[in-house]
Amino acid sequence: MTLDAKAAAAPEADRQRTLRTVHGTELVDDYAWLRAANWQDALRDPSVLPAPIRDHLVAENTYAETVLAPVKPLIEAMVREMRGRIKEDDSGVPSPDGPFDYYDRYREGGQHPIVCRRPRGSVADEQIMLDGDALAAGRAFFDLGGATHSPDHRLLAWSYDDKGSEFFTLRVRDLATGEDHADLIEETGGDAVWCQDGSALYYIRLDDNHRPLRIFRHVLGEDQAADRLVFEEQDTTVFVGMGEATAGGLALIACSQSDSTETYALDLTRTDAAPRLVLPRREEVKAYPDYHPDWLGQKTLFIRTNDEAEDYRIVAAPLATPEREHWTEIVPHRPGVLILSAHVLKDWLIRLERENALPRIVIRNLTTSEEHAIAFDEEAYSLGVLPGYEFDTDTLRFVYSSMTTPNETWDYDMRTRSRVLRKRQEVPCGHDAADYVTRRLLAPAADGETVPVSLVYRKDTPLDGTAPVLLYGYGSYGASMPASFSTARLSLVDRGFVYAIAHVRGGMEKGYRWYRTGKREFKTNTFTDFIACAEHLIAEGFTAKGRIVAQGGSAGGMLMGAVANMRPDLFAGILAEVPFVDVVATMLDDTLPLTPPEWREWGNPLADPEAFRRMLAYSPYDNVTAQAYPPILALAGVSDPRVTYWEPAKWVARLRATKTDANPVLLVTNMDAGHGGAAGRFDRLAEVARSYAFAVAVTGAPEAPAQ
Repeated sequence: MTLDAKAAAAPEADRQRTLRTVHGTELVDDYAWLRAANWQDALRDPSVLPAPIRDHLVAENTYAETVLAPVKPLIEAMVREMRGRIKEDDSGVPSPDGPFDYYDRYREGGQHPIVCRRPRGSVADEQIMLDGDALAAGRAFFDLGGATHSPDHRLLAWSYDDKGSEFFTLRVRDLATGEDHADLIEETGGDAVWCQDGSALYYIRLDDNHRPLRIFRHVLGEDQAADRLVFEEQDTTVFVGMGEATAGGLALIACSQSDSTETYALDLTRTDAAPRLVLPRREEVKAYPDYHPDWLGQKTLFIRTNDEAEDYRIVAAPLATPEREHWTEIVPHRPGVLILSAHVLKDWLIRLERENALPRIVIRNLTTSEEHAIAFDEEAYSLGVLPGYEFDTDTLRFVYSSMTTPNETWDYDMRTRSRVLRKRQEVPCGHDAADYVTRRLLAPAADGETVPVSLVYRKDTPLDGTAPVLLYGYGSYGASMPASFSTARLSLVDRGFVYAIAHVRGGMEKGYRWYRTGKREFKTNTFTDFIACAEHLIAEGFTAKGRIVAQGGSAGGMLMGAVANMRPDLFAGILAEVPFVDVVATMLDDTLPLTPPEWREWGNPLADPEAFRRMLAYSPYDNVTAQAYPPILALAGVSDPRVTYWEPAKWVARLRATKTDANPVLLVTNMDAGHGGAAGRFDRLAEVARSYAFAVAVTGAPEAPAQ
C-alpha cells in the first residue's frame, strides 16, 4: 500500500512576492498573501475568510484526500480498532465536595462529556448538570469548556467554544431548574471564579488579539457591558490566569512570562475587593503559591519557587507579609530533583517531583514535618496528582500509567498510607500488558549530554533493524512528555511499530536546566537532540535509516520542520500537526496573539538583531532548500489562534516549489476547528487514524495488526 502522489496535480499557490528588510537582511516571501488581513474576524467567524485563501485551503484538502485515498480503508479500520478500545459509556471517579459527588461521564455513542453530580456517597439520584451531546447538536464544532459550581452548590458557571478559536462564551445555570440565566458573557478564556456568596463571578476577557490581560467581575443578572474591570495587565508579553485556592475564600491571579511570574491575591469573601500584589516580579524568578488559611495560627502562602533554586524549592510566608525576607524554607533545593507542583491541604503538603526523568509523589505532614514518597518500579511511567475540591481531607487522588499499563486512579489515605484502586481504564476489546515492552534508553548527544527516549513495542517485534519507528518530540516551554498509556497508539504498535518519545531539551524531563538549555540561544539543541535519538535507535538495532516517521505538533511541529531541513535522509515521513514553522515572520508580528508573550521563549527579533539572526538560521519556512524531502503530512485548523492556519499553508507551498523529489507534501486544514482539531472524542479518532495510516503507508508496515 502506497500513497498515490500522481493521482492528481498538487495545488500550486500563487506567488505574490513581498520584500522586507530587517536588521539589514532582506526577507523574501512569495506566500505572505495567505495571511488574511481580517484574521481576527476570521477567528470569530471562519466564513469571512477571503475567497482566494479559502479556495486554496479547500484545494489542498481535496488534493490530500485524493493522495490518501489508497489508505482510506486502513483509516477506517484503525478508527474501528481505536473505538473498540474505548469504553463508550465510561464514567470518571466522583470527586466529593460537601453534600455532592461531582463527575463526568459519557453515554454509548456520545461524543461529548455529560457533567453530573449526585448526593455524596450515593450511586443513585444522578443529576445531569450539562449534557455535552445535546449542547453540541447541530454545530460543526463544539468544545465544552469550564464547569464550576458555586460555593453553595446552587449555580453552575459553564462555558463553550463553537468555532475552535478558543473564544469561550460563559453562561450561568440554575441547578434547581436546569435553566440558564439570561447572563451571556462572551469572548472569555473559559473559566470562572465565584465570589463566596454566589452573587458574582470573575472571568478573564480576551482582547481583540486573543490575549488574556483583563479580569472582570460580573454581577449575576446584569448585562456584560456593566461588568467591572478589576485587574488589567499592561504588558502584552504576559499571560494572566486566575484560580481559587482549594482552601477557598481566596483567588490567586498569576501574571506569567516564560521565565518570571507575578502574583496577586483577591479576597473572594468581599464583592468589592481589589487584587493585592503579594509576590512581585523579579527577573528570571518564578513563584507559584498555594494558600493555607490557618497554618501555625496565620494565613500562609506555600510557595514553589526557583529563587536561588534552579530545580525549585518550597518556602512558606505569611499572607500579610509575603516579602522574601519573611520566607521560611520548607523543602530545600536539591539539584537534579525538579519539583513539578505543590499542593496544600489542611494537614498536608503534597509535591510531585521528578528525578532522572521519573516522577514520584512526596507527602509531608504539616504538623510533624515527616515525609514519605509514592513511586513505582517500571522503567518509564506517568504519575499525576488530582487535588480535588476539599481542603480538610486525608485522601489524595492520583493517576498512574505507563506505556503498557492503562490508567489507574487511586485514592491514597495519607495518614494510614493505604491505597484503594478506584478505577482501572477498561479496554473493551482486551489488552494484555504482558504482550508489550516498555523501555527507557539514553541517546548520546554530540555535546556529551544523554537524551532520554521512552519506548513501547510488542514483545514479538523483531529488533533487528527492520522495525518501523514513530518518533514523537516536542521540546519547548519546559513541557515534559509523559510516558503514559494510549489506546490509539496500539494501532501502530500492533502493526510492528516501535513507538518512541524523544525527551529532548526544551522540556524539563531532566530538570529546569534541560529547559534552559533548549530555548533562545540554545534552541538548536532541541533539534540535534531529536536527531541524536533517531540515530541512537538505528545504532541500537531498533530500526534503520529511512524507517522512522517523525511526529510533533505546535512547537513540536517546528521541531519537525527543522529536522526535515537538517536530516531528511533519516526519515520515511514527517507528521507536522498545527506546526509552528514560520518562526521569523510570526515573531516579527506583534499583533499576533502569542508573539509578545513568547519573545522570552524564542527571543525578540524586532529588538534584538542577534535573536533575529539566530531565529532565521533555523526557522523551518525560511530554511527550505532544493533537496529531497520525505513525504510530509501537515495539519492545520482554520480558526487556530495559537498557530495560525497560514503557517503550514505557506510552508507546504514553499516545500512544493523548492524540493527536488516527487514525494507528496500534503496539507489538511480542518475548516471547522482550531488548534486542538476535532472536539468530539470519536471525530478526533479519525484525525489520529489518518496520521497513523500515513505512517504505515510511508514505511510499508503491515496493513493488518498482529493478532
